[in-house]
Amino acid sequence: MSFLEILLVSFGVAMDAFAVSVSAGVAAKKIKLRQALLMGAFFGGFQVMMPLIGWCGGNACKQLVESFADWAAFTLLVLVGGKMIYEACGKKDDEKEPADPFKLKILFILALATSIDALAVGVTFSFVNVPLLLSVSMMGIVTFIASVAGVYIGELFGHLFERKFEFAGGLVIILIGIKILIEHFGKG
Repeated sequence: MSFLEILLVSFGVAMDAFAVSVSAGVAAKKIKLRQALLMGAFFGGFQVMMPLIGWCGGNACKQLVESFADWAAFTLLVLVGGKMIYEACGKKDDEKEPADPFKLKILFILALATSIDALAVGVTFSFVNVPLLLSVSMMGIVTFIASVAGVYIGELFGHLFERKFEFAGGLVIILIGIKILIEHFGKG
């Protein structure tokens, strides 16, 4: 994967955290910098940890799946991206926001939930040639920045663009999966 592709994947997986951060910004009455930084740290930290866990798991069974690794990477990325697009298009109006999205317990749950996609991307990274430390670092940094910005954007603009960002992130991840499959056919 090229630097640009890693950057695009980083933006793609950050969109769930960004959307949740926007929602937290909407829910909060007055945002404090400490709250935004805490949310960014939780989300960014999980976006580093989860792909590392996924990479370890994928690497452990790499020998078993090496013959269809490109197909596995394509499938995982399409599933992750498809899930993000489905959630962006789904009805979320009936869901209740947590009373205080900045409480540590709630932040932990939200960070875990928004980083499941990064776990699957980490598995994918074990199947393709990718500089792991650069990739997970970039995912964490992009997510941190997107989350902090999302809190303030949510405070200012509400839910105007939340689903559009999640949809765009899913689409980018699917396109990278398609590119991996195209490269697979180019090898032969």
